[in-house]
Amino acid sequence: MKSLINKFKILSLLITSLLVLSFSTIGQAQQFRALVISKTSGFRHQSIPEGVAAIKKLAKKHRFAVYTTEDAGLVNDKNLEKYDVIIMMSTTGTIFNAEEKAAFERFVKSGKGVVGVHSATDTEYDWPWYTKLIGGQFNHHPHQQTARIKVMNGDHPSTYHLNDKWLWTDEWYEYKNFNNKVNILLQLDESSYDVGNRNGKKMGMGAVHPIAWYHEYDGGRVFYTGLGHVEEAFEDPDFLNHLYGGIWYAALGKPL
Repeated sequence: MKSLINKFKILSLLITSLLVLSFSTIGQAQQFRALVISKTSGFRHQSIPEGVAAIKKLAKKHRFAVYTTEDAGLVNDKNLEKYDVIIMMSTTGTIFNAEEKAAFERFVKSGKGVVGVHSATDTEYDWPWYTKLIGGQFNHHPHQQTARIKVMNGDHPSTYHLNDKWLWTDEWYEYKNFNNKVNILLQLDESSYDVGNRNGKKMGMGAVHPIAWYHEYDGGRVFYTGLGHVEEAFEDPDFLNHLYGGIWYAALGKPL
């Protein structure tokens, strides 16, 4: 009986020690805290689960805390105090009510960050503040295909690892109501792919077709990438470095 009790005590001490070690390691490791929102009220991308899983892996690799949700009700002042950056993971449509929008704005104005992935520009069309924040609104895309990307700024954390040109396959967004005050990071070479037609009219944005950018807006920091439609993107090292660099910039605001 005593032997059994001693074994139980040893096991309890071991479990307690492991828990203390685990929590202290997590506490020391958190560079910042990210809230991933993947709510949709329009088209829902099949790549969302892969995107959420990829950010969780990035969090483990790069030592930051992450919480994922599709509950817009968590966008309130009390909850947002815990986070440094909101990541809009291929959100679509109208997903916030008036109170949630106000809390989102206060979050940004307090000096925090926002990251938009792919269809984050296909979100909240009737909220002008958000359109300027995220950088524009989705307008059109042709079929998925390979295109040549030109790196316009290699001095940003999201592009440090890239060469001057990058060949990539995705669903290529065109934008309307574009905020010309953003800093363009990546630009599409429209001569390298079929921009498509709509109602007999050739589409495309012309010589300047941004596909990733960053800027400071209303007190906060914003990074957006139009990449990420395809599930395979979230397994690609170049894309994941691109995404993490944007998250790191938006969350911490380190000097570029």
